Amino acid sequence: MTERLVDAQPTSHRPHPGAASVLNVRRMLGALLVVAFLFAMRVTAPREIALGDAVQDFITLSISVLVESLPFVMLGIGLSVAVQLWVPQRVLFGVLPRTPVLRRAALSLLGVMLPVCECGNVPLARGLVVRGVAVPDAITFLLAAPTLNPITIVVTYQAFGFSDGILFCRVLGGFLIANLVGWLFSRHSRPEDLLTPRFQDSCRVHSHAHEQYRGVQALRMFGAEMNAMLPALVVGCAVAGFIQVAVSRDLLLTLGQNPVWSVLALMGLAFVIAICSTVDAFFVLSLGSLFTPGAVVAFLVFGPMIDIKMLALLRTTFTASTLILLTTVVALLTAVMGLAVNLAL
Repeated sequence: MTERLVDAQPTSHRPHPGAASVLNVRRMLGALLVVAFLFAMRVTAPREIALGDAVQDFITLSISVLVESLPFVMLGIGLSVAVQLWVPQRVLFGVLPRTPVLRRAALSLLGVMLPVCECGNVPLARGLVVRGVAVPDAITFLLAAPTLNPITIVVTYQAFGFSDGILFCRVLGGFLIANLVGWLFSRHSRPEDLLTPRFQDSCRVHSHAHEQYRGVQALRMFGAEMNAMLPALVVGCAVAGFIQVAVSRDLLLTLGQNPVWSVLALMGLAFVIAICSTVDAFFVLSLGSLFTPGAVVAFLVFGPMIDIKMLALLRTTFTASTLILLTTVVALLTAVMGLAVNLAL
C-alpha cells in the first residue's frame, strides 16, 4: 500500500552515528542556552538592565510562543514514539483504507482522536513516515489535524458560535485544503525526495534497529527527536517574536475592510504571530469587527497549517523546495477560500 523509505536510497553516504549524536547534543545545548539567556534577560531587565521597549517585547513574545508550543511538541514526540514502538504494522495499515483518497481522508481525521496542536503534529507525522506511511499521506495529516483537533473546534465554537459560518468554513476548509494538497504531492514521481537526506537516513536506521528493551529505545528516540525539534523550535519562536515587533499592526488594521486585502492581511498576521491553533480563535475574535468574515476564516485555516514556527519545525523533515511549494499552494488555496466567503456574505 505504501512504499517503505528504508530501501529508497543507498546508505553508503550515511553520516557517522557518533558525529551526528555530538552535533545533536551541541544543538540541544545551544538551544537551551538561548532560552536561558532570553529568560534571564526578561526577568532581570525591569530592575537591572535598561532594555528598549522593542527588545523587551521581542524577548517576551519569543518566550511566550516557546512556552505555549513546547508542551505540545513534547506530547507529539511522545505519541510519535508510541506509534513507532507499540503500534504493530498490521494494525497501523490494517485500519486504513487501501484507496489513496480515502486513506488520506482517514488520516486527516486522526486529529479528532489525537488532540495535539500543529507543533506536536510535526514529530507525530515524522513517526508515521518512519513506520512507512507515504509522504503525501503524512502531509495531509500534518495539515488537517490541527484544524480537526476537538479542542480547536470547541474553542472556535465558543468564540464565534455559528455566526457567518466561520466554524463550518474552518473545519471543512481545513479538511479540503489538506486533502487537496496531499493529492497534489501524491503526483510526485519520487515522494521520498520531498524529505531531507538526514531524515531519510533516520528512517533507514529505525527500520534496521532491533532493541530488546523498548523502554530504553523509547528514551533514546525521545531524546533524538527533542534534539532535532528543540533548536528549530527556538529559532522559529525567535523569528516570530522579531517579526511581530518589526511589522506594524496598524498597517494590517488599515486593510481590514477591503475584501481582498483583509484576507491577505490576516493570513500574513497568522504567519507572523505563530499562535497555537487551540487558542487562535479568541485572538482573532478581538479583530472580528475590524476584518471581513473571509479574512477571519483565512486566519483560522492558514495559521495552523503554515506559520514561521511551523516552517522551522518542518525544515527538520522536508527540503526547502518542498516547503516553498507547500507554503505557496496552501496560501493560494486559503486565499481563494477567504475571498469566496467574502463574496458569499
